[in-house]
Amino acid sequence: MFASLTNFDSSLLDDLRRVQYDMDEFFGRGSWPAGIRSVARGTFPPINIGSTGDGVEVYIFVAGIDPKTLDISIQQNLLTVAGERKVDIPENAEFYRRERFSGAFRRVISLPEDVDPDKVDARYNDGILRIAVQRSEASKPRQIQVK
Repeated sequence: MFASLTNFDSSLLDDLRRVQYDMDEFFGRGSWPAGIRSVARGTFPPINIGSTGDGVEVYIFVAGIDPKTLDISIQQNLLTVAGERKVDIPENAEFYRRERFSGAFRRVISLPEDVDPDKVDARYNDGILRIAVQRSEASKPRQIQVK
């Protein structure tokens, strides 16, 4: 009964694997974002963004990069972080897999309308760049006393 399942031409499976490989190469396997707020796999550097009543905190994971070489700017509520990661690669190296990003990068983060571009603090510690942007005083909630 099952003999016909074991006696098929294996070249058909090879052809299907080749088509799958070609499609992955063409469209980029796993390169599409996982959700509407996600970025494509391999985007560098990875970023976490959080918000409090006092401001917005951005954590950028830039291990191995000299923080003095980073270009950080804020204009019209857009925070831009640019730089370059240089990875020394031996001249005759052949890679079986290469996942570490190297080269120039630029990330632009849209900030809320109520942040104050004059109150920005950037600190680098253990490969993590923390950028804190305070909210403007006018936008912070305040208590109103009844007279």
